[in-house]
Amino acid sequence: MAKIHPLPLPPAELDESSCSSSTASYITSKPETFTVWMKSLVMQAYGCTVYNENGEIVYRVDNYDKKGSSEVYLMDLKGTVLFTIRKLWLFRQWKGYKSDGLKLKAQKPFFQVRKSSGIFKGDLSCEIAVRSGSAQHGCYKLEASSGKSAFKITDFNGRLVAKATRKQTSSGIVLGDDVLTLVVEPQVDHSFIMAVVTVYGLIHHRL
Repeated sequence: MAKIHPLPLPPAELDESSCSSSTASYITSKPETFTVWMKSLVMQAYGCTVYNENGEIVYRVDNYDKKGSSEVYLMDLKGTVLFTIRKLWLFRQWKGYKSDGLKLKAQKPFFQVRKSSGIFKGDLSCEIAVRSGSAQHGCYKLEASSGKSAFKITDFNGRLVAKATRKQTSSGIVLGDDVLTLVVEPQVDHSFIMAVVTVYGLIHHRL
């Protein structure tokens, strides 16, 4: 049974910061489809649960505090923290710290999400900056339309990186707006995309 697992970077891309298994990225050579349920499986907790194509849980967020917490954790099924997401209340920004064995205070953010100015009619636009030296370094954009539980993530060239839509059953029935189908393009770190999805959930007060 196919499972998502860390793949090492090609030799040409390896450096001292990427030689540790803790910095490996969750990357595949083909598009991957996930089901994102904006609910925690833990009673009396907020969060989200992410399933792969085989129906296996691969990522989860369990927020025991309250919706819109200032700090949440993206974990794998075993509870290993992959990203810590922190909100900067005064600047409409979120910072994501990738777990690499260092204390959080000693880390620089792996990525930063900022709401773009000039948002009209409830449409959402966010700029995402990923630090240099990582496999996904560069600038990205998240865009979502008002009133629709769908969004897309593109890179600085406008290339589609990931897209989420309302999930439909095989018979064509559209599920609730808290159940999404997320398609992640090849050679993109799934855990990074899930961390951005976590920020999306926080912005919409779903987590």
